[in-house]
Amino acid sequence: MTEPRVSSIGDLDLTAEQKQLVASVERLTRRFTRAEFLRCHREGRFPEEVWRELATLGVLGITVPEAYGGAGLGIQELALVEETLARAGVPIVLLVVSPGLGAIVVSRHGSEEQKRRWLPGTATGATKFCFAITEPDAGTNTFKIRTMARKVPGGYSVSGQKSFITGIDVSDHMLLVARTSPLDPAHRTRGLSLLVVDTKAPGISRTRIDTQVCKVETQWAVFLDDVFVPDGDLIGEAGRGIRALFDGLNPERILVASMCIGLGEYVLDKGVEYAKGRQVFEGPIAAYQAIQHPMALAKAHLELALLMNRRAARLFDGGEAAGPAANIAKLAAADAALEAFDISLQAHGGNGFTSDYDLLDIYSFLRLQRTAPVSREMILNYIGEHLLGMPKSY
Repeated sequence: MTEPRVSSIGDLDLTAEQKQLVASVERLTRRFTRAEFLRCHREGRFPEEVWRELATLGVLGITVPEAYGGAGLGIQELALVEETLARAGVPIVLLVVSPGLGAIVVSRHGSEEQKRRWLPGTATGATKFCFAITEPDAGTNTFKIRTMARKVPGGYSVSGQKSFITGIDVSDHMLLVARTSPLDPAHRTRGLSLLVVDTKAPGISRTRIDTQVCKVETQWAVFLDDVFVPDGDLIGEAGRGIRALFDGLNPERILVASMCIGLGEYVLDKGVEYAKGRQVFEGPIAAYQAIQHPMALAKAHLELALLMNRRAARLFDGGEAAGPAANIAKLAAADAALEAFDISLQAHGGNGFTSDYDLLDIYSFLRLQRTAPVSREMILNYIGEHLLGMPKSY
């Protein structure tokens, strides 16, 4: 007897509550379609109405503890949301940095007063976080950042420049990585601090960076000129923000992997449906092994990435070391999604290069994920050093 078709092996392990969450987000994507996503991108407009609907569904409070108005769940559930949106062709990057990175860092490392101040608004969608770590001259070398937070009475005076800051134009707060003491080459991780900065604070200016990536968030260069940040807006201890930082970066990798997996499934489905209906000689081209085998291989690689990503999310939610799994998941998901894109484009032939079939816009987003938020090369460095025990290469 032929087994029933399974759309995703990873989905077989979902709980009833997780399946209900996926179904709710799928209903939302029937209104927030790919066509609407593209319209927002062309207009440079963030879909605020969709953000409010996500808040109503409880999505924005998934990682917020119940005591502060959230669902008290974990990165597993937020990753499911990102994956489901991307499977419909509508990835929302701000979910990575607001209920993802921002809410998790505050929940795990913020003071009681900070949690009361910022988490309820995050859960309702009234408060959005963006994340500011990248600098023009530091790039991947976070320890080399030059933005300085100088101690002054009552707080810190922050000066410096950040680049490729996603969604600061629609965000209320910026989770900022800055140095509170100069770089000590012998102890590179010391001196880094996390500050929550009001995006409207005096001394902050920004310039939009025009990218050729199809998404609903915009990118900005941000300039800070003696921006005052109160003592109460420092997360944790000054100069020792590295632990809190990595508690944000591992979820970032997991959520980016979720977007890649979802979009990989989206483009692969487009290719499969096109191939099943396209006839050139005799029968559909989907029957040709030159088409079918690469598509089957892409599907297998997407499933493998999904399983690793689910493993990473469970480790993180359980308070265990998630770095190796999160990095491998992000690497595998970006590669698998691009593999799925390539065979889908090839199956479409010349049609794949027309706007009617909406493929090339997806490529720019997927290709970016090999570069950001952490490059493929740095992940391989991490695996070489931490999993294989090889000498540090950078």
